[in-house]
Amino acid sequence: MVLTRLKPLYDRTGRIKGYVDKYTGEEYGFPVILGKKRNPYIKGWVMNSQEAMVALAKDKDIKGETHRVLWFIGGILDFENWVQLSITEIGNELDLKQQSVSRAMKVLENKEIILRGPKVGRSYAFMLNPNFGWKGKVKNLEDYRKQKEDEENNRRNRERYEENLKSAQLSKEDQLIMAIKQKKVDIEKLYDLLTKGEKTNDDPE
Repeated sequence: MVLTRLKPLYDRTGRIKGYVDKYTGEEYGFPVILGKKRNPYIKGWVMNSQEAMVALAKDKDIKGETHRVLWFIGGILDFENWVQLSITEIGNELDLKQQSVSRAMKVLENKEIILRGPKVGRSYAFMLNPNFGWKGKVKNLEDYRKQKEDEENNRRNRERYEENLKSAQLSKEDQLIMAIKQKKVDIEKLYDLLTKGEKTNDDPE
């Protein structure tokens, strides 16, 4: 026989209203089991830059419909910030005209908040600029930023190199020779030099 220290507790009409601890006199009501409510705000997570959020709030070019499109894209991001959804599909989801969505996307692209990716089928893939938010592993975000930083440094070095060549007033041939020595061959310059050589050697019969 199982012993319990709880015994039924009745009200004045004789109906049970809970239980009482036989030793301490502490009274307990009946447990109530509530159904779990669905919270629409905890399905997924995106890390956001607070600085970018302030910049977006202050940007007067980003108005109501553009904000709606941006928030929607942020809400359906796949990992690594990619999303593929046509302008028509976004319009249907937000009850917006296609022209309004296209206009909003153009604003976001011009400000490099949304980056256009490759075309898949009939629609383009888009990427939320990781400087504004990120969905995925933090390590991948760090790798992405390192890659972009390296690309930017390489671009600046190329520009600086081009400026130095121009300031030295070297001929195209000398520029190409120097580029080969520095292992910074410019394909366009190589093409120009080769085509120039073809023209000079093309003597009339």
